Amino acid sequence: MKNEDLTPMFWTKTINGEKVLNNFSMVLNGGDKVAFVGDSSLSKTALFQILAGEMEPDSGSFRWGLTVTTSYFCKENSRFFETEMPLVQWLLQYAPGEGVNFARSFLGRMLFSGEEAMKKTGVLSGGEKVRCMLSKMMLNGSNVLLLDEPTNHLDLEAITSLNEGLMDFPEVILFASHDHQFVSTVANRIVELTPEGSIDRLMSFDDYLASAVVAKEREAHYCGRSALAL
Repeated sequence: MKNEDLTPMFWTKTINGEKVLNNFSMVLNGGDKVAFVGDSSLSKTALFQILAGEMEPDSGSFRWGLTVTTSYFCKENSRFFETEMPLVQWLLQYAPGEGVNFARSFLGRMLFSGEEAMKKTGVLSGGEKVRCMLSKMMLNGSNVLLLDEPTNHLDLEAITSLNEGLMDFPEVILFASHDHQFVSTVANRIVELTPEGSIDRLMSFDDYLASAVVAKEREAHYCGRSALAL
């Protein structure tokens, strides 16, 4: 991925009378692992939906570079599991040309071993659906990952595996999570969405929280409040 592969131009977005994005703009660089933080989960989800092409901003535009391919992990995934089928069959929808042995092996890597690979989609837990969605993303082989709260519903073992996988991923990751440890270990850039725009720093999450300069800027954005809600 080359520099400037994403160039938004001062987006704004209002949903149900609430301005969730206000003059947001950023440029991505190769290797960026950006954690979006801030009080409003709605703002972060709207941002991901715009980036994934599922929603249009009220104003502003952006472009992906020609070499960019994206995969989107959405917070609400029920639409992907509306048809009742075994997990093996579900996965093969996203792996044309592959067979059952491939699907079983792939699902095994995502902690669906043995007969669990034949479980029906209608009985999956929230965590199992998350693991399925992550499997789907892995099959895409994209170089930009969009992840809206990927740690929701996962147990510690699955979160640890995801954490390690994202730390090793060499391309661009844009994500949001309420898990402090997850954000601290994955992100090398923090973008905080605020009512007055955004605060963008190329630094770790712990350094971001400790920065007096950032705290002062946040006070200006939030009219006196300096603490961050993840």
